[in-house]
Order: sequence, then C-alpha cells, then structure tokens
Amino acid sequence: MKKTAIILGATGLTGGLLLKKLMVDNRYETIKLFSRTRIEGLPNTVQQFIGNLLELDQFKTDFTADEVYCCIGTTAKKTPDKKMYRNIDYGIPVSAAKLAKENNITTFLVVSAMGANKKSKVFYNRTKGEMEQDVLHQEIQHTSILRPSLIGGEREERRILEKIGLKVFRLMQPLFIGPLKKYRIINAESIAQAMVNLANTTSNTDVIITSLDIEQLAKSNIKKD
Repeated sequence: MKKTAIILGATGLTGGLLLKKLMVDNRYETIKLFSRTRIEGLPNTVQQFIGNLLELDQFKTDFTADEVYCCIGTTAKKTPDKKMYRNIDYGIPVSAAKLAKENNITTFLVVSAMGANKKSKVFYNRTKGEMEQDVLHQEIQHTSILRPSLIGGEREERRILEKIGLKVFRLMQPLFIGPLKKYRIINAESIAQAMVNLANTTSNTDVIITSLDIEQLAKSNIKKD
C-alpha cells in the first residue's frame, strides 16, 4: 500500500531535496506540503497547504499522513529576534509532533543540530535541545532526530558570507580526523536521503542520529521490513 508523507520546510535546501526524492519514489502516492509560500510546477501528487506555520493547528484536519518530515529551521541572521527564532525552531517542530500524535501518525523525523543541548548556555543550542525534548515527549512510535554538522549545498537565496565560509571550511576538511571527524560538512543531499531511508525501515534503534551516522544512512539501501 502506497504512503502519504508530510513535509514542513520544502522551500528550504534540505526540504527541497527531500521533496524531489519523494516525488520519484514509488512507495509514495501523496506528498503534502505545509508552508508559507506556494511552489510552482509540482505534479498533482503534491498537495500544498499555504498559511502561517506558527499557527499549525489551523491545518489539523489536513495534517494526516503515514510520515512527517520536519526540515524547519532559520538562522540568527534571518531571524535576529530571539522570540521569533524560538517560535520557528522550537514552536513549529513541537506543534507538528503534537498534531502527528493526535492524528495517529507513527513516523516523525526532524532535523535538529549537532550542538543541541537543552542545558546549553548558547541560545541556539538550547532551543534545539528543548525542541528535541518536547518532540520526544510526544512518544511517537518511530521518531528520528537528525543532528547534522554544518550543512553544505546550493541554496537559491544568496548568502555570500556563508558561501565563503563554507569554501574555507571545505579546505580544512582533511584536518578533521579522529574525534574531529564529526565536524565535517555534511551535504543536504545526504540528510534528505538518510531521512527517506530511516522512514522506510522499522529496524532503526537510534532516536538521535549523529552527523557521521547520517552519512552512513544516506549510503544505505534500506528496505521496509
């Protein structure tokens, strides 16, 4: 029986790559996108629900699927106001997890960050850690939290300083060996593929997926049990 998937954050880098993968994956019959803006040129198998994701409850009736992929995230530069930042990076994933639980969706995957820690003094890391805690609190049967390191890939929006930083960081990659290997740049393509693979197996035991494990999962050809 073919499945229905929900994606939050399909207009972003990782979410966009994930959407492309699911559209050509014959295990999926319907893909539902929840976002602020419409994506043009998509096939009829993709349903788009446009609105304010900070008020996700408005979509409760349509928030039904087999799986939820949450690729929501902002940056301090794009969202300097800490309250709004928290509303996005904490509020949307947690609201999505609550809706998934209420609507009996049994698979929930969310992109977090490597430094996530609810006790961290760093606002960004603490926000991600608190998000993880409250997503897990929903006790959805198959929950996977991905903690990537610095994410690489071609974004549509122009981020000149970020591109320069990534180029410099890439030159340093050979230095990241041993315990430092986990800090290597991970491509958004790998994150998207790992999420698809995780959603299509019932054998994964790790709820928290580290950056190195994401890379390995992306290379796996996992089949549903």
